[in-house]
Amino acid sequence: MSLSTLLLVLTAACGDSSSSSSLPLERPQPTAFTPGQIHSQVALASGSGFADQTGGGVFIATDGKPIRLRLDGTRAQLESHPGNAVLPGKAYAAFPLGPRTALVETDSGLFLADAGWLIAPPWSGSLGRGTVATAQAGDGVAWVAHKTGLYKLSEGLLSALKVNGEPLDNITHLAVAPAEDGAPGVWMLRGGKPYVAVATGANVYEVRPAALALGEKETLVSMASLTASAEQDAELWVLTSERLLRHKDKTWRRVEFSQRPVQLLGAGRFLWVKSSDQLLVYDADADTWGTASGLDTREFRFLAADESGCAWVQLGPDSVAINRAPVARVLGLNQGARVVEDSRIIRAVPPAGGEVPTMLFRVAGAEVAAEAPDYSLGGLEKDGSLRPFSFAALDKGQHSLEVVSRFLDGSETKRVVHFDFEPVAEVEVGWEKDMLPIFQSRCAKCHVSGPGRPLSTYEQWKQNVDLITAAVRDQRMPADGPLDPQLISLIQRWAASGAKP
Repeated sequence: MSLSTLLLVLTAACGDSSSSSSLPLERPQPTAFTPGQIHSQVALASGSGFADQTGGGVFIATDGKPIRLRLDGTRAQLESHPGNAVLPGKAYAAFPLGPRTALVETDSGLFLADAGWLIAPPWSGSLGRGTVATAQAGDGVAWVAHKTGLYKLSEGLLSALKVNGEPLDNITHLAVAPAEDGAPGVWMLRGGKPYVAVATGANVYEVRPAALALGEKETLVSMASLTASAEQDAELWVLTSERLLRHKDKTWRRVEFSQRPVQLLGAGRFLWVKSSDQLLVYDADADTWGTASGLDTREFRFLAADESGCAWVQLGPDSVAINRAPVARVLGLNQGARVVEDSRIIRAVPPAGGEVPTMLFRVAGAEVAAEAPDYSLGGLEKDGSLRPFSFAALDKGQHSLEVVSRFLDGSETKRVVHFDFEPVAEVEVGWEKDMLPIFQSRCAKCHVSGPGRPLSTYEQWKQNVDLITAAVRDQRMPADGPLDPQLISLIQRWAASGAKP
């Protein structure tokens, strides 16, 4: 499958020649904490992995097999999909691609790991080995840095981005965060220098060298980003050979500790930093830093991190999930989700191990006690089934859902999920007018004669409406990559407005 090409324009450098020492200075005072630890029961290889915000993740075992782990460290199903034309070969790395989807690089090509399956998309063999990094934008677009260039994955289509006909190769790190003027941007380290790509039109991007002030011998090492919240925009963090640099609210700051940072990893609203013998974590919602105590970090490497504040790391020969506090996991609502339905089933999973705490939900100023064993925000129907939570009382815009675990000793931990509520529009959405074109372009190859269940008629869509909306909402379907957010919203609006023909 050939790759389409998007136009990028490289602008002249506009960097500030002043030293980074002139930037505003932050000196955090981290608070020590004893980290919770869950050991993987499978030996993991060094390299990139994917951590699922609902728990567990996708990693590569030391024998070269891609594996899926549960939050308790046990192995879960991950098999080649029966509809694959080619079997996965030896695996080398896994990368985040969506809320519940990983990109797995193998000898046979690139595969999508989702819901226990390894799925070969149409572009599986297009790139070959050489994936370096991925980044996820808030609009559902995924970016893939490969040794051959930079690629944009949107609506299941992989496009090569070029500058004056030449590929954007030699990229080592990617991050999605606002550009220096506040516009949505995709940051990259290319040849050790920072650039940011900003959309200027449909499939047209401008690539700008960043105005990043460095010391005379200071070099760039890596970068990470933190997603937006209901109160704050996304932000960029850059690790240099000397310190951390933070770009927030169109301003660069330098962040310094007693020890020089050497590794950096971000997910959701949490940033993990490794120095010579310290492991630090920053909670952007609480604006607090913590330092893990009692860990031997002499042989240390990050594998992955998730939006709940959990990091998978290698400590010597052991692979361990580390968290600052035991927080609940949330099912049915992902970090940064766009909610268009009038209601949705949302559940909490209590922290693993130890006592089962009292569980509370907080949203829009209201507090709801959640009852065991389901811990459903909407409670239960009379027949015992889960009742969806109604969003009718919420105003349009950004909101935060807090899930509080309150323990017998009076202590509590909190998981915060930020989401955007956009109520169902008044415009009528129909299956034949709106859903059928989506099905024909993105779903038919699997759901007519392929491995998926038949979904070619209105009756079949209406019978499976809950499964369809959940699959596209969680970006588990289509199998060859998530739909554009506008199409996901359209399907959700169709379902929420009565699934009309």
